[in-house]
Amino acid sequence: MYTILGVIAKPLGWLLGFLYNFLSDYGITIIIFTIIVKMCLYPLYIKQTKSMARMSEVQPKMLALQRKYANDKETLNIKMAELYKEEKFNPMGGCLPMLIQMPIIMGLFALLRQPMEYMTNDDTMLFAVHEEFLWIMDLSQPDKWILPILAGIATFIAFSMNQQQQEEATGTAAQMNGMMKMMKYIFPIMIVWMGRSFPSGLALYWALGQIMQIFFNIHLKSVRNKLKEESKKKKK
Repeated sequence: MYTILGVIAKPLGWLLGFLYNFLSDYGITIIIFTIIVKMCLYPLYIKQTKSMARMSEVQPKMLALQRKYANDKETLNIKMAELYKEEKFNPMGGCLPMLIQMPIIMGLFALLRQPMEYMTNDDTMLFAVHEEFLWIMDLSQPDKWILPILAGIATFIAFSMNQQQQEEATGTAAQMNGMMKMMKYIFPIMIVWMGRSFPSGLALYWALGQIMQIFFNIHLKSVRNKLKEESKKKKK
């Protein structure tokens, strides 16, 4: 795991150091760094949205096959494979962007939690991580309330929007189990709790990243609606 994190965190550490050399403010550097990373991940969100839009189109046919071959799993698998091929649909298409994002997010956490471990060992960055920013006296130390609560609220909103997007795309709102519904509340609480022990720089990254995700989700919803309209026009 350390090797994998290092492979990802090292180049991200180079970018963080490169930005700091220009900005000379660690707090501003983390903000610009967050914006760059999130914008680089945006094409993956678009791809995921398109895949989920295709899922909503294929879903009725999938359910029809499942009802028809409910007692014949082997035939069902064959028919489902034929459906995917006919519709040119990859059921893993919605998962792939998330699988790509996860190691990047883990690498970012490792970098911002222990920046000097993955950055060039120079005196400049050694002092930079201890700079103050706004009300925070030392970005390497935890902010006990403001950033964690902001991160928790932003996470709750972004998570809820993601969940709604998935429900609308797959039509499985009624089938969603209690655990998934509870995660909408549990995950933000975990973020607040962990944020109170993480360095302020990491909490700042997560809070800003989730705020950006909210705006991404608003835009992605319009993209999804546009795809639905295009699909309806094709059927006509």
